[in-house]
Amino acid sequence: MSACVPTRHDHTSRSSRPPRASGIKRPHSPPPPPRDGRFRIAGADLSASITVFLLAVPMSLGLAVAMDAPLEAGLISAAIGGIVAGLLGGTPLQVSGPSAGLTVVTAELIQIYGWRTTCAITIGAGLLQILLGSLRAARSALAVSPAIVHGTLAGIGVAIALAQLHIVLGGTPQSSAVANALALPDQLGRVSPAAPLIGVLTIAVLILWPRIPGWIGRVVRRIPAALAAVVTATVVAAITAPEIARVDLPSWRSHALPEMPHGPVLALATAVLTVMLVASLESLLASVAVDKLSADRAGGQAAARSKADSTSASSSGPASSSDPASSSGPVSVSGPVSPSALAQGRPGPACPSLPDPPVRRSDLDRELRAQGIANTLSGLVGGLAVSGGAVRSSANVRAGATGRASTVLHGVWVLLAAGLLVAALEQIPLAALAALVMMVGIQMVSFAHIRNVHKHREFLVYGATITGVLLFGVLKGVVIGIAVAVAVAMHRLARTRITVTEQGGQHLVVVRGQLTFLAVPRLSRALARLPQDGDAVVELDGFFMDHAAYETIQDWSIAQTAHGGRVVFTGRSGGRIAEPASAAHSCCRPWTPWRNHHCHDRPGQTPETHHARLDTGRTPDCGSGSVEDRSPEQHTSHDTSGAHSTPGPAGSPTAAPRRTGGNRLFSGLSSFQRNTAPLVREELARLAREGQRPSQLFITCADSRLVTSMITASGPGDLFTVRNIGNLVPPPDAESSDHSVGAAIEYAVDVLKVESITVCGHSGCGAMQALLGAKPDPDAPLTSLWRWLRHGLPSLERMESRHHAWARISGRLPADAVEQLCLTNVVQQLDHLRAHGSVARRLAEGTLQLHGMYFHVGEAQAYLLAEGASAGLTLDEVFNRVDPGDAHASSDSHTPADAHALAGSHTPSDSRSPGNADTPRPTAAGDPAGSGELERTGV
Repeated sequence: MSACVPTRHDHTSRSSRPPRASGIKRPHSPPPPPRDGRFRIAGADLSASITVFLLAVPMSLGLAVAMDAPLEAGLISAAIGGIVAGLLGGTPLQVSGPSAGLTVVTAELIQIYGWRTTCAITIGAGLLQILLGSLRAARSALAVSPAIVHGTLAGIGVAIALAQLHIVLGGTPQSSAVANALALPDQLGRVSPAAPLIGVLTIAVLILWPRIPGWIGRVVRRIPAALAAVVTATVVAAITAPEIARVDLPSWRSHALPEMPHGPVLALATAVLTVMLVASLESLLASVAVDKLSADRAGGQAAARSKADSTSASSSGPASSSDPASSSGPVSVSGPVSPSALAQGRPGPACPSLPDPPVRRSDLDRELRAQGIANTLSGLVGGLAVSGGAVRSSANVRAGATGRASTVLHGVWVLLAAGLLVAALEQIPLAALAALVMMVGIQMVSFAHIRNVHKHREFLVYGATITGVLLFGVLKGVVIGIAVAVAVAMHRLARTRITVTEQGGQHLVVVRGQLTFLAVPRLSRALARLPQDGDAVVELDGFFMDHAAYETIQDWSIAQTAHGGRVVFTGRSGGRIAEPASAAHSCCRPWTPWRNHHCHDRPGQTPETHHARLDTGRTPDCGSGSVEDRSPEQHTSHDTSGAHSTPGPAGSPTAAPRRTGGNRLFSGLSSFQRNTAPLVREELARLAREGQRPSQLFITCADSRLVTSMITASGPGDLFTVRNIGNLVPPPDAESSDHSVGAAIEYAVDVLKVESITVCGHSGCGAMQALLGAKPDPDAPLTSLWRWLRHGLPSLERMESRHHAWARISGRLPADAVEQLCLTNVVQQLDHLRAHGSVARRLAEGTLQLHGMYFHVGEAQAYLLAEGASAGLTLDEVFNRVDPGDAHASSDSHTPADAHALAGSHTPSDSRSPGNADTPRPTAAGDPAGSGELERTGV
């Protein structure tokens, strides 16, 4: 009996969390994997490096042609980008090289300052990147509006396409996009046939190569389309047009190196800033895209492996303990596993299927520093500016690369080609390279980005940025885009609609939009027209209110109340809301925000603290009980610092002294009377008149961390709750002097007529740990605790039995023996419930449902036992994850009679037969096909 159980490492615990001064990066820039001093080269990395190399060589030459730079500079930057940025970068799968986004900028710099000064500008941009990366400013660069970033790249792409079109037509590009557009008619009038035909042939191969059907297509698609297009054009040009212009690689002896820059200081600084900005944005956006591609590839491989394993298992019949394909989940199990072995985490003799390591997010600050080092070195040796390329990087990921070895090897191959393949490279027609780069420019205008910015109403910013880049250059175009984005944001912020209507002698003031100082004049005029002694309802439909608007509403509300009027503030749904908090506002928002439920423990706060209210006609209201009602923090921006901060760990600067004993109880009761009682008084008065009519019997553990009203979003009168050590249900024939659980079950089923019973276990249950731990001394008298825990022994026997399936949680086996027993205990107590006469009778009538539930405290995640297992109809014990959208989905697909169900109707596809009960198999994670909801609780 053995098992392969992965060890769980909890890196989020307070004990293992490093201090800020330790030098470890924050979560947005995760630390790199530990180094072992060896550079590993996998077979997949070797093949992927060749693929990227075959793509990078023609692109590097083409970009050098487009920039009117020395052709060998493109190869130098490709080699340095691959080797240096590949070794030092924070995105291992990203491939760096000549920057397509800097094509227009570099071409303009070469025309103005010459090649050697342009190299010096590249060095300056690289040093600035190193500085910004050291200051951890990489994430700040991504704060720029996506509409501006994509608009900039699209404008550069259009400029590239216009310039390269002249070369494809056999001419020479002009100095700007506007000049290229104006010169295009004249160029079309004097076109020569050879270059355009070669360009058209290159474009045709680029488009058609990935679309070749059948097995031939699968074979040839291993060759990059860019390489296939350039090779085809080179061969055709050698046969049909031997006089066409071709690549001219000068001798390395005449290669120009940088010089001290000459020119106006302000203009040179602007050039350095522009190169740094465009190269950094292009690299960081490519890093984010590579992360997504890597995650998608990992997800696709996992899905394919899971599908293949399930197919193998279904085709081979019942899974045997020695069949590696019988395990499709993250844990491979071979036969039954003893709880002791599982608790100790001892691996079994064979682990046939282990999960892939998780995809590591990019360290953007490290990537920015690496790009800066690569640009500095590239400028020093006379190369083009370097940035991460989306085209090369996506090819690297799709080619199966697993680490940075692919990127580094691609740079080595480029370096070797620059020295050994000069004769072959000089046979490439310039028209073919121009067509290749023109297609790259066209692809930079992404229709997917256009749809996204249009959907988010940012097309004006996108269009203004493109226009600015084409007319005035990259840096000025970015400035124009930022200015338009700010203007649009200000317009939306000031676009507040205020309407006043009268309904039955009561005035309704509806405010649509954000309340800022810009809307204060119109708001004041609208409120001043209301009768001073009349009743008014102010409906606020916005999530922001600044101090000026708050003061205006507060002053008017006080004056209105002083004249005998009554003011009620509501949200769009009609629910009452609290006012924007004043500077001294620091009370709890009871019920919903449980993370603040200890705020009355803060020093300096007393139960007698008084808080002002906007809702002057009602009792003080400190919060809202509905999702639609806006909380005070959502309506204001001027709360005092730390007023609603979460208490930190003990000993931290933010942790408040903890009150104990009677002081703690008094503070809590006083806080309830001050904050919560006004909210629930009417509801409790109704329940006192009508009596309790709960729809659920909820049996759960007495653990203090398990707050039933919080995890079920329930209120007074919703749940009839029974809590005990270990959420145990003693069988009706058990020899025990404690019949309280049975009495509660009979009362709930026969008197209250509840419609469902839920048994809820939880993670880290102390009762289950005690059952797994040391047994009591048989010679010593049993304590009350052990007499009670004897009712849990059937759960322990069920877990160790070979005739019952192991419970699974969201498609995986439990992490350890304690979690396994917690899950098994829920299923066992449901069996005990069915043995009670009143429960069995209602189940036979079809008027009662049983549900199993598991709550993971550390993850704040609920899991529901599949409906068949809850009803005792199947042997498969699967707890499915409850997702935020499950309740909404279930409310549309279930009848009112099913509205009380907590569990979904999902039945796993790999339900086992009784004959194979001793070989549990983990299933792929999946959501229930439909889950019910708990009446009046929102579950």
